[in-house]
Amino acid sequence: MHCICVCAPTQGFSESPDLEFEYADTDKWSAELSELYSYTEGPEFLLNRKCFEEEFRTHVSDKKWTELDVAQHRAHAMRLLDGLEVITREKRLKVSRAILYMVQGTFAECSSEAEVQHWMRYNIFLLLDVGTFTALVELLNMEVDNSAACSSAVRKPAISLADSTDLRVLLNIIYLMVVTIQQEDPADSPEWRATRETFKTELGSPLYNNEPISVMLFGMVTKFCSGHAPHFPMKKVLMLLWKSILFTLGGFEQLQNIKVRKREELRLPPLPEDSIRVIRSMRAASPPASASDLIEQQQKRARREHKSLIKQDNLDAFNEKDPYKSDDPREDEDDNDDNDNSMEAEPFPMERDEVMPPPILHPPSERVNFPKGLPWAPKVREKDIEHFLESSRSKFIDCPVTLLPLRLPCDSSPSQIALLKILLAAAPTSKAKTDSINILADVLPEEMPTTVLQSMKLGVDVNRHKEIIVKSISAILLLLLKHFKLNHVYQFEYMAQHLVFANCIPLILKFFNQNIISYITAKNSISVLDFPYCVVHELPELTAESLEAGDINQFCWRNLFSCINLLRILNKLTKWKHSRTMMLVVFKSAPILKRALKVKQAMMQLYVLKLLKVQTKYLGRQWRKSNMKTMSAIYQKVRHRLNDDWAYGNDLDARPWDFQAEECALRANIECFNSRRYDKNQRNPDFLPVDNCLQSVLGQRVDLPEDFQMNYDLWLEREVFSKPISWEELLQ
Repeated sequence: MHCICVCAPTQGFSESPDLEFEYADTDKWSAELSELYSYTEGPEFLLNRKCFEEEFRTHVSDKKWTELDVAQHRAHAMRLLDGLEVITREKRLKVSRAILYMVQGTFAECSSEAEVQHWMRYNIFLLLDVGTFTALVELLNMEVDNSAACSSAVRKPAISLADSTDLRVLLNIIYLMVVTIQQEDPADSPEWRATRETFKTELGSPLYNNEPISVMLFGMVTKFCSGHAPHFPMKKVLMLLWKSILFTLGGFEQLQNIKVRKREELRLPPLPEDSIRVIRSMRAASPPASASDLIEQQQKRARREHKSLIKQDNLDAFNEKDPYKSDDPREDEDDNDDNDNSMEAEPFPMERDEVMPPPILHPPSERVNFPKGLPWAPKVREKDIEHFLESSRSKFIDCPVTLLPLRLPCDSSPSQIALLKILLAAAPTSKAKTDSINILADVLPEEMPTTVLQSMKLGVDVNRHKEIIVKSISAILLLLLKHFKLNHVYQFEYMAQHLVFANCIPLILKFFNQNIISYITAKNSISVLDFPYCVVHELPELTAESLEAGDINQFCWRNLFSCINLLRILNKLTKWKHSRTMMLVVFKSAPILKRALKVKQAMMQLYVLKLLKVQTKYLGRQWRKSNMKTMSAIYQKVRHRLNDDWAYGNDLDARPWDFQAEECALRANIECFNSRRYDKNQRNPDFLPVDNCLQSVLGQRVDLPEDFQMNYDLWLEREVFSKPISWEELLQ
């Protein structure tokens, strides 16, 4: 008797290691700081230092900033704050640059990156304490409303870094303050902890024009995409918008805590698990085998078979067959993957050993190793139970329904359309068009490069710039969707439907229709030019070879983060929405998504498999037959539900005539919710808010009819004085 165990894949197959990627709200603090600046902005670090030193020497002795005491630091910070209120624009810009040098850690007096970060935190908490943040937000609002700068930028044929100088300086200061204060440290003093909480509240409160800063930033995004302000530094705006939302609303861990607390308040059963933690414990599936590996394996098998034939001693031994050996050698090879025509740009071979390697014979002494179980607890919806009972009671009974096709409205939120426009312009698969928006205004220098080295450096800077924009937009959309869903489901559905009507689904599929491995392993960074390394170390001479080599990291964190975010957004838009699932089928997303399985990272593979699961029933029997290893991966890694027949076309919700009705019914419910909650002109008394304040109710003027006033004494006698009053019950 033989035992079977799971073994490692054949050595000849290409076995890339798992990507050591830990999904989180943001990257490391140092990485988030360095991504704020483009490499073209490098010379401005010295300009900021010069402006600070001129102001500092005017009012302070020859001492260094790091040698002063707290009182002197505070006094100079107050002087700089007063300088922001001068009328002269050039003077304000000079003071703003001096403040920017302070929040950059007064790096000229530091000898290491850690020392720069220490003084950044100290200076930023100092500036916040003297009230600098509110003044900066007011200045930023003034620059946004500067019609002269907008008109000048619209008339220019080419916009460069110089057109957004004032905006960039202010956005840099505010961004560094938000990101640094958000960073918690166990060594922080109680005063700093209190300041952090106060600033978090202030950031989400109306600061200027009775609006929070996030609303003002959304307005900048919309104004930029409308063409009225092409000089806005959009990368910095999006990064600040993302970090403001993240700080005020909370990240994924805070979302989970809020969800647990709300379920306890509503006396709902606790969540079975934390999805992020479960995914972190999962292992990625093996990558697909290369063509050379397949050929090598076939050659080895042919040599073994030829050698065994030569060594046979007699005909009986020759005729003996291994009961576990297949007669068809093709069963050991990969199946042909995709038989349909699609948008895919490259062939995607069948995943060899995608779920687990094939079983082989082993001596009886070895034990059998099986998977311990599925990583997810099963779930069930009330709707699933109703469908199960209905189908059990009335099998073989079908009542067809015929509906007049309905047209869906196409109006969408301007800010969401603007975000998707910028995402489209920043996608690697997008081609330059004359009517597309220019997102490179804050990266292109005034004078274009004249040497090959300068051109290579600018090329890296432009690609890095686009990657950071994609990262910020994907994080903004995902955070808003998750917070809206937790706050009220119709807020989530409102945003999701706007995104769907704005073609978000084909846009994300277009993004993934590329060599996704190349995108995730791209090396569009020059580490020696990253802040704060570039301001505390002597820079080496850049060469074409060093630029081509890039960094030594296994993958690009921001690009993998962006891909996972976009897949999560796509999952949220299509989950339990059959009309949107059909969009995945119509746009032939299966081959595009299957290519993404090449990335050996468990979290990314899981969200790809989820998207494949929801559309499997529509892809046909032939697709399922030729993609059995993908089907097995779905069984192994994705959560299952009651009566979950995702692999077959038996779903009652899958009737094609219900699709438009589904979206229209959802739209009607959303409009009713918005009208009831947010319409100031609401006339239905049933939907008006109830005034529970006693003083407010008694203070209202009530117009009484004339006959009531004439007979007021009779009313008092009949309704008040002549009726007994139980004061004990009244007091209770």
